[in-house]
Amino acid sequence: MSVALVWFRRDLRLQDNPALQAALEAGHCPVPVYLHAPHEEGEWAPGAASNAWLHRSLAALDADLRARGSSLVLRSGHSKDALQALISETGAVAVYWNRRYEPATQPRDAAIKRDLREQGIDATSCNGSLMFEPWDIATLQGGPYKVFTPFWRNALTRMKLPAAWTAPSGLPAHAVAGVSLASLQLAPALGWDARFWEHWQPGEAGAQDALTVFIDGALNGYRQQRDLPDRVGSSWLSPHLHFGEISPWQIVRQLEGERRAARDADIDGYVRELGWREFSYHLLHHFPQTPGHNLNPRFDRFAWAAPTPARLQAWQQGRTGVPIVDAGLRELWATGYMHNRVRMIVASFLCKHLRQHWLHGARWFWDTLVDADLANNTMGWQWVAGTGADAAPYFRIFNPVTQSERFDPQARYITRWVPELAALPLKARFAPWQSPALLAELAPGYPAVPLVDLAAGREAALAAYRRTG
Repeated sequence: MSVALVWFRRDLRLQDNPALQAALEAGHCPVPVYLHAPHEEGEWAPGAASNAWLHRSLAALDADLRARGSSLVLRSGHSKDALQALISETGAVAVYWNRRYEPATQPRDAAIKRDLREQGIDATSCNGSLMFEPWDIATLQGGPYKVFTPFWRNALTRMKLPAAWTAPSGLPAHAVAGVSLASLQLAPALGWDARFWEHWQPGEAGAQDALTVFIDGALNGYRQQRDLPDRVGSSWLSPHLHFGEISPWQIVRQLEGERRAARDADIDGYVRELGWREFSYHLLHHFPQTPGHNLNPRFDRFAWAAPTPARLQAWQQGRTGVPIVDAGLRELWATGYMHNRVRMIVASFLCKHLRQHWLHGARWFWDTLVDADLANNTMGWQWVAGTGADAAPYFRIFNPVTQSERFDPQARYITRWVPELAALPLKARFAPWQSPALLAELAPGYPAVPLVDLAAGREAALAAYRRTG
């Protein structure tokens, strides 16, 4: 039987894996490989929290392969050289992989495909992570979209779920050696991620469990509850999607099987959120400069405040004096995750009230989020900063106090992550500086005042925006 390498990347699953499916349907004996090459990711090599997740996800994938008679071959170094070595060792006649879409990985993969084909190796790439290729959705003029709603309206007319494919119960054995998972040094040496795994189970089985829990629970009332951080109102599937432990079409396929009148609005609402993920990849593909540069050139003239290390550190550590902001950043540190509504509030405070460049926040999220995804991270920070794809005809500035009163009205989320405020009366937990005597008496360790006066910070941001013309 001919040998094919199946190059796993951000598709760490066996079920509904187009590259593995293609190799098997072509009659090859698949040798599953993972090539560790963070230096090929450009300026956005995976952060510490992502690596911690990756360590466990690779272990889970290897266990799933071993249960079927195969195993995952780990190699490190330059991807092209590692593939060439594996081809020489195995006599492989083909290499299959699922596409990645980042500005650094796309040209690398194109060059590898070209070189392999010139050698007579069948090099095949598949779509293993998106419902729509980023280049397949276009405006009537043939260009890219910069506004979500028309993009998604167009995409929905093209929605076609692929047929389900179940991984075989057995796979051919191979004798290819690799390096140890520990040698990749993905897991934190000091174990600072220990609390993460109280909340997460990396791997394909964990992704399927999370989807089941979501369908049985938070899907009911999703549209109303997804913005409420004091409860589990969302799917918690984002890291599983990022690492390809589950595909978006697997999720949609299962949701479609749950349709009934009482659930239609919630299902449509969740699928729309998957649409935002698709839109972020559309933007990243067409505007590959955006991970480091404004999509909207008007903001090249925006007067960001000079970076202030003490302020940035206080923001990172959840010591800003604004409870909802501090709660979000402490949740992030403890779990590797932050509720989506709170992400917007936290980001707005940094970019608007502190007027710090959005890249400072994007870099922190990149290093600390287990679901750090270049397309989503870039679009999210630029959307909040106002520098990206946003149809709003105004300069959006979230008021963190009114946002917390609206979305965390009993301050349960604040109290969970900023427990030193629990003794304060409810109203004082949203803006404790407005009750200085109570704050000094009941929570003396909490900042007496925010890093910036909210009204003054808002006005300074508006003034800077007006000066951009």
